[in-house]
Amino acid sequence: MKIAIPCAEGKLCLHFGHCQSFEIVTVDSENKTISASEPMTPPAHEPGVLPAWLGELGVNVIIASGMGQRAQQLFTQQNIKVVVGAPSTAPKDLVTAYLNDTLQSGENICDH
Repeated sequence: MKIAIPCAEGKLCLHFGHCQSFEIVTVDSENKTISASEPMTPPAHEPGVLPAWLGELGVNVIIASGMGQRAQQLFTQQNIKVVVGAPSTAPKDLVTAYLNDTLQSGENICDH
């Protein structure tokens, strides 16, 4: 499984469309371990571009803080599960919490 984390300055960016990079984390979901992690520079942010790009990379889950409803729909169309309301912390900490079912997610801070 691959999990994408939109990042700025080494931690989760509060709005995925404004991130500097995506940390693409490959995990073994059965053993709940991280096997690889790679920062990737996204293409220019335009409607529909990021979901398609992450879909091509084989991403299964995106963990975000804030994301608009239309973007969430576009990710769903790419068969990418969306988790919103996550805190702005290090990608590996978020993925570990997600794998252990302890990820604390709150409100989606994006209102569009």
